Parts: sequence; structure tokens; C-alpha cells
Amino acid sequence: MQDAAPFDDLSDFQTVLIGLPGSDSRAREAARARNDRLTKPPGALGRLEELAVWFAGWAGTERPVLARPQVAVFAANHGIAVRGVSAFPAEVTAQMVANFRAGGAAINQLSAWAGATMSVHALDLDRPTRDFTTGPAMSEAEVVRALETGWTAVDPEADALVVGEMGIGNTTSAAALACALFGGAAEDWAGRGTGIDEAGLSRKVETITEGLGRHGAALTDPLEALRCLGGREIAAMAGAIAAARSHRIPVVLDGFIATAAAGVLARAAPGCLTHCVAGHVSAESGHRRLLGKLGLDPILDLGLRLGEGSGGALALGVLAAALRTHSGMATFDEAGVSDG
Repeated sequence: MQDAAPFDDLSDFQTVLIGLPGSDSRAREAARARNDRLTKPPGALGRLEELAVWFAGWAGTERPVLARPQVAVFAANHGIAVRGVSAFPAEVTAQMVANFRAGGAAINQLSAWAGATMSVHALDLDRPTRDFTTGPAMSEAEVVRALETGWTAVDPEADALVVGEMGIGNTTSAAALACALFGGAAEDWAGRGTGIDEAGLSRKVETITEGLGRHGAALTDPLEALRCLGGREIAAMAGAIAAARSHRIPVVLDGFIATAAAGVLARAAPGCLTHCVAGHVSAESGHRRLLGKLGLDPILDLGLRLGEGSGGALALGVLAAALRTHSGMATFDEAGVSDG
């Protein structure tokens, strides 16, 4: 059963972020010691070894397994969509939510392949956020409700979490957030999203620039930046990532938009993303830059740009392989093999 969110406003949420638990250092060190005794040359499994030790610390055991992964997809609409920043109309969001629920999207197939349970959470699709060039995208009450939706979507019994999204216009919100949080110009963060042309990209850059100028000093507070520039699905992903940390559940981040949600948390409470790994780096131009700002090295680089949680779900396969080799292999002593 999902927990009720332990916050009522953004100040409470900030306090929650600061007090989130860390990983189990004893389990992590025991896993590291086990890794050093497995029947292979030191470091021969490369990053798989690193992933297994990292996961062990959050799982609280030196021999973890991936048995109950969860994929949670959040959908919402953006007021800035009316500015022509996407190649698709806003009604596609609701149409894709129906497709998710019918099992017809890529993320449905990848979740099933990874053995993950998948849930879909639509947030007020008939009520887009405000165009952030004219005012804050959300009121405090609205952003808190979205954070609560994400928080309560997390299964406390899950052993890994992927968060995904759907929302026409959300790469513009994510780019604006990244710019506010990590600096630079709109051109540094704006990409082609769903496949916009040069004119669309120019509109996107202009929209981001106007939004940043509109909100000014308020953007120095990461949670205010989320309120002013973000979307309900971005806030929900941030809430889910924070909830996962509260349960010591490792998170595999998806693409640019999910990483922007994580970036809000990283700026609001430095160090609160140590339970996260980057599932992949997408083809969206700002994603690699954003991962660099967060110090995250992607597991996969396949040119994906779909969103939905697709790259994160795909990376669950690599994570499962890392845990299978770490926990299932014999040590030199167990196998009776000389280690020289």
C-alpha cells in the first residue's frame, strides 16, 4: 500500500528532501568484498560490478536481486503548447494515455519485457498548466498536488523504479527548468523534442527566454522554478523519485524530462540523487549536458528520444544482468578455484 505524502506545502517538501535516508553502508561494503572474490579477474565485468555494489547498498543485502521493478508513467498538459513548440497538438497527450492503458505503447512492451509492473497517472488533462511566459505554470497548491501524486504512486515493495512521462510541450518546460537550475542560454538546452522544424525550434527558444525573463529572481529557488516553469507530470516524477529515496528504492532515470525532474531535487537538496542512475542518454540535445551537470554516466546510448520511461525500462535489463552475475556467481572459495 502506498504511503500518504508527508508534506502539505513546498516548505514541507524541502524539509522532507533534506531528511531522506542514505544507503546501507554495511551491505554496500559486503557486496564490494563479495565482488572482489568472484570467479573473474578484478574489474572484468566493468560497470556491471559498480551497478551491483551500488544497488546492494540500497537493497540492504550483499546479494541483491531484481524481482519487483516498477514503471510509473505520468501525463499532463502544458499551456505553452499553444505557442507552437511541439510537432503534435495537445490532444495527443490524452490519446497516448488511452494507448498506455490499452497496452499499445512502446513502454508497455518494454515494461513487460523487463518484468515490471506499470501504472499510468493522468494529471488534470483537461486543465493545462498556465503558459509560463504569462505567469507561473502552477500555483503552490497545484504543484504540491502533483508532487503528492508522484509520491503516492510508488510501491514501497518495489525494488527498482523507472519514472516516465507524456505531455505535449514538456521538452520546452524541461529545457526552461534546466536553464534556470544550471545556467546557460535557452539555445543550450532547447532541442527538437518531437521533431520540430527550424521555425518551431526558434519559437521554443523564444518561449524559454521569455519564461526565464518573466520569473527572474524567483527561479533561484529550485522548487519555485518547478512551480513557475514545470508541468504537473514533471512535478509528479520529482515526487516519485523522492518517495523512492524515502523507501531506499533505487531509481533508473529515463530521458531529458525525467532528468530535469531529478535536477530540481538535486538543486533543492544536494546529494539526494545518490539512489539514481541514468538509464540512458537520449538524442534530445540538452540531455547529455544535463547528465554532465548532475555527474551521471548513462548506462545506454542508443539514440532514443521517445520518453515514456522507455530508456529507463530498457536499462533495467542491464541492471538485472549486473545483479544476476554478482549474486549468482560463485566466489573462488565456493568454486574451489585458485585465485593465484
